[in-house]
Amino acid sequence: MTTLITGATRGIGLALFDTCAARGDTVIGTTRHPVPGIGTPDTGSWLQADFADPDSIATLGPALGDRPLDLLVCNAGVYLDRGQTINTGYQPALWADSFNVNVMGVFLTIQTLLPNVLAARGKIAIISSQMASSTRAPGGSYIYRASKAAVLNLGRNLATDLKPAGVAVGIYHPGWVRTDMGSNDADISADEAAGGLMARFDALSLANTGCFQTWDGRDLPL
Repeated sequence: MTTLITGATRGIGLALFDTCAARGDTVIGTTRHPVPGIGTPDTGSWLQADFADPDSIATLGPALGDRPLDLLVCNAGVYLDRGQTINTGYQPALWADSFNVNVMGVFLTIQTLLPNVLAARGKIAIISSQMASSTRAPGGSYIYRASKAAVLNLGRNLATDLKPAGVAVGIYHPGWVRTDMGSNDADISADEAAGGLMARFDALSLANTGCFQTWDGRDLPL
């Protein structure tokens, strides 16, 4: 099984990379900045891509060539409006930068690598958040919530369009995870999140394509 994980150098992405590698999968991670030892998928299991940059994302297709992908995990994301207040915060640049990575970056990644996924009749997993839910609306974090709601909508529509081609798409909340984004006060470790998410990815099929689930298998309200 060959898996590609975006944003795999730290946090949940790195835990997913390690979990896949530990169970014997061929795993390819992406990194935004050069790291020592970076190479091709065959030699180093790393590719470089900046998911705010369409030209950078476009390099992933030629880098993989016609190599089939059994699982594409769109994990790369940003949370730039943490702590912003409605009276002074949420500057336009934060909106643009967040949507570039969290929405446009996800779509362009899927568009670029779709031939590889189709070649394997593979699966696509999108890491969103329970903060994408319109039913759950406690307020605040407007940019992050809006971007994750947008990528939830994107994923569910992709699920409809790709089902006839045999490709299942799932959208997932990874939990509140102890990472740089989640903080040290979060509920679960990155390894716990990765283990639960991998179980969800394994269970993803055309029967439940378009699902919006937590890392531990609960369905979330839209």
